[in-house]
Amino acid sequence: MPTFKVAHLREQGQDMIIFPLNAAFGRQSQSDQEDELAGLEYQANMAGLAGHAVAVWDAGGGRMGFLGPRQWHGFLSSLNLRAVMANVNKSISW
Repeated sequence: MPTFKVAHLREQGQDMIIFPLNAAFGRQSQSDQEDELAGLEYQANMAGLAGHAVAVWDAGGGRMGFLGPRQWHGFLSSLNLRAVMANVNKSISW
């Protein structure tokens, strides 16, 4: 049974479910990333967390890669992995 730690935040009036993922996520095709993120969002919503899912990962060179709704890109680009990990406040298992 997989377990994911997430940062469930309310920012800019939006509920965000941020999944810190392995760096390998960033090497998947865009289609595979989008499919995986949709599955994570579904499971988070089924676990009672409101909002849309965002994936973040170590993109190397001190950068954080992310995938999420376009309107959140400005906010997400202001974060780093350390800030995300400091806000982890939920755990989801299925």
